[in-house]
Amino acid sequence: MKYNLKSDIIFKAFFGRKGNETFLKEFLVALLKIEIKKIVIKDEVSIEKLFKEEKGGRLDLLVQLNDGISIDIEMQIQKQIDYLERTSLYASKMMAREQGNGLKYGKLNQIILINILDFELLEVEDYLSETAIVLKKHREYEIIKNPKWYFIELPKFRKANVDMEDKLNQWLVFIDDYDRGKIRMAENKNKTLKEARNVMNYLTGDEEIRRLVELRERWAFDRNMDVKCERYQKAREIAQKLLKKGVSIEIIMESTGLTKEEIEELAI
Repeated sequence: MKYNLKSDIIFKAFFGRKGNETFLKEFLVALLKIEIKKIVIKDEVSIEKLFKEEKGGRLDLLVQLNDGISIDIEMQIQKQIDYLERTSLYASKMMAREQGNGLKYGKLNQIILINILDFELLEVEDYLSETAIVLKKHREYEIIKNPKWYFIELPKFRKANVDMEDKLNQWLVFIDDYDRGKIRMAENKNKTLKEARNVMNYLTGDEEIRRLVELRERWAFDRNMDVKCERYQKAREIAQKLLKKGVSIEIIMESTGLTKEEIEELAI
């Protein structure tokens, strides 16, 4: 089994550990193109905490920059139909927490959500997308700047002819862990990545971390099976109702995704 940063357990354990701030800082500077004077990991990672979290829910990384910018970083492998809605809801919760801290609306901290995805989400060719909320008739005018999203789609990144002198691309090659040639090139060009590789080798050799990854993958598999079973059962219920109304098998097949044989069994 290949262990790398595309596992949300390893991603959080790597970037969220005390002492690894240099790695996170370089990645964020390369992505956000801002000066980072101070970086604070809000929920420092521990093995014990990951044990409690690994069964489900978000395993994102919460970071604060320069005493003001709040960042949520999530690594997501499994494609979810409602992913955009989910990340929008989470942004709202982050803003509500800022408001709950007693800050006035005009003084809310900048919120940035970074989504690193091992699937294609947006119907554009770019592997890196940054949001901007603009007026419909004045696209040059950004009316709302908070929150802001970054979407990094790794499958598109693999297909792109990227500039390997760019530090963000070097980090994405390291995170994606797909093209061995590009990985060697990135690590030769970036000394920080060589240090990161040593940390990764140690981290992925940790038995507790490996066990957490396996438990997380088992949970994801079981959850997907539960979702599939639930959808299948709902499809059967819909098919039964349509059969009672005299709807043709062809239309039921198109409506539910069930096979002809599955529908005919329901008619018996």
